[in-house]
Amino acid sequence: MIELKGISKIYKGANVETLALKNISFNITDGEFVAIMGPSGSGKSTLMHIIGALDIPTEGEYILDDKDVSKMSEDELADIRREKIGFVFQAFNLLPRATAIRNVCLPLVYEGVPKSERVDRAKKALLSAGYDEERFYHLSNQISGGQMQRIAIARALVNDPSLILADEPTGNLDSKTGDVVLATFQHLNDEGKTIVIITHELYVAEHARRIIHLIDGEIVEDKKNINQKKLKNHYDSI
Repeated sequence: MIELKGISKIYKGANVETLALKNISFNITDGEFVAIMGPSGSGKSTLMHIIGALDIPTEGEYILDDKDVSKMSEDELADIRREKIGFVFQAFNLLPRATAIRNVCLPLVYEGVPKSERVDRAKKALLSAGYDEERFYHLSNQISGGQMQRIAIARALVNDPSLILADEPTGNLDSKTGDVVLATFQHLNDEGKTIVIITHELYVAEHARRIIHLIDGEIVEDKKNINQKKLKNHYDSI
């Protein structure tokens, strides 16, 4: 599904060049649950931007579903993001005075999907993310952080993307609520979704099936997580 070949990224300033990624190569197969972890400055955010088609590498190839993303134009990158990738961010990025349904429908509005179909697909995505049906029409500024992240996950699911890319998805949550959100990702992965989580926390990374560890723009470890922490899905707890 994902193939990175010799990916390097150089940021050029007025009088200085910064090598953010150095010859990164790995594959992610369909249905994997991978954590990419490292401290601040390790290159994980840059790598996330490339995997998410938010940026292109200076060198190397990035293949997603047999398409070479690394050579695409801005318009082509936007199409890939819309069609292939669902994003979940630390800050939720929800419309504060909109209902859960409306927030999840938003990507479908841009696609021109008819309203009745939008609502049906939004409800299905919310249920897949473990969101309580009784709260479908609650405003996002009237619910807990865990529920807001569930809405954000549902919004990422609503276009049925090939990849769910989550950037520090528990960063704004307390540990108990973060556990429930991580359990939601595990549940989605058990259903066949490909999940990539970007994190600086080992505790979060240990919930994935595979951990790729970056230091100073290079992969220092890429291993299967045979001791994966499994969390029970307590959807009603938040």
